[in-house]
Amino acid sequence: MKVLMVNNFHYPRGGGERVYLELSSLLQAHGHEIIPFSTQHRLNLPTKHADNFVSHTDFPSFLVKKTSLRTKMRVAERIIYSKESKRKIEVLIAEMKPDIAHLHGIAHYISPSILPAIKKAGVPIVMTLHDYKLICPNSNFLSKGEVCERCKMRRYYNVILRQCKRDSFSASLLAGIELYVHKLLQIYERNVDVFIAPSKFLGDKIREYGIRNAIVHIPNFIDMKSSTPHFKEGKYAIYFGRLSPEKGVMTMLEALKILDSLPLHIAGTGPSEDAMRAFVSEHALSHVTFHGHLSQNELIPLIQGAAFTLLPSEWYENYPMTILESFACGIPVIASDIGALPGLIHDGSNGLLFPPGDALQLVEKMQFLLDNPTKALAMGRRGYESIKENNSPDKHYFQIIELYRHLLNSKSDA
Repeated sequence: MKVLMVNNFHYPRGGGERVYLELSSLLQAHGHEIIPFSTQHRLNLPTKHADNFVSHTDFPSFLVKKTSLRTKMRVAERIIYSKESKRKIEVLIAEMKPDIAHLHGIAHYISPSILPAIKKAGVPIVMTLHDYKLICPNSNFLSKGEVCERCKMRRYYNVILRQCKRDSFSASLLAGIELYVHKLLQIYERNVDVFIAPSKFLGDKIREYGIRNAIVHIPNFIDMKSSTPHFKEGKYAIYFGRLSPEKGVMTMLEALKILDSLPLHIAGTGPSEDAMRAFVSEHALSHVTFHGHLSQNELIPLIQGAAFTLLPSEWYENYPMTILESFACGIPVIASDIGALPGLIHDGSNGLLFPPGDALQLVEKMQFLLDNPTKALAMGRRGYESIKENNSPDKHYFQIIELYRHLLNSKSDA
């Protein structure tokens, strides 16, 4: 089977890219041909299809006050309806003749202009949702650091009034116009055959906002070969992932200011890193260690030795790989009771939940696991067993390929 695999970036930039790349590898391992379509970037992984990729546009440049009107118009065109992306994917489809198209992140950099072109060519379209871009102009239901659903019922003007996008009027104006145009055209609704929601929460939220397309729940997967659990009592906590406000990282540090006997290892980078380092220095939190970005080979041993993982998010998380990676190492997770997290962390079974933003409750949960290492180990074991059953590559491949075949059979019957 030839699969046109589409994503804004062709390198491991974040969680969405990891899913896109690992699914591509999984399908290739089963003998399918992957035809990637992305944007040009110096960090891209090698591919013979690189010449077909669209030019890279730096979206943040739109925010620079001295940027020319011509540049702003070019960026706006790319985001709302990229003619280049449409033209290039038409050429690629004509040349490669894919059986099915599987889309991931396409907002801003590629744009949904490719959707009618793929549909016109008679290629079924599957799209995995990694965020809430279809229904939220800011894509994450965040405004001024808080969860916000003011744009429900297509009130997208709120993103402009509140300047939710990067605290910028220009970026927020463009985000609002973008979603109004896409809803007017019904460009996703008319062209995508099936949406994949990794979490039930995301799927339910998309339906709640009026998307009537078929939505199937297929969880992310993880290859557990490199993550053998030790099932030994850990002596420290770990946070790994993006260092940004919506991840609740400052709440985490407030808790560690109280629980000053617990070492915390932080792996990752992001816009909150400077503020976090300043907080740690100001409060002399010598038990907090920053590791920066770590490779998987460096990160796995650090997870394996932890007592538990912290995931103190303060936004609607979808299906974070942090949980899968922790469970693959047999480590329980203490997470915020928000978004999809309660559907993944069963309180008292494979981890613990606490109210988002509540540092005192987080301290209480951490202290409980420190005082009850036997229970912590049992939670880690249950987490490990659950992903062996529900998140294996084999199961994921079966679910994906069954969906592909269903769409292809429906096409042939039409």
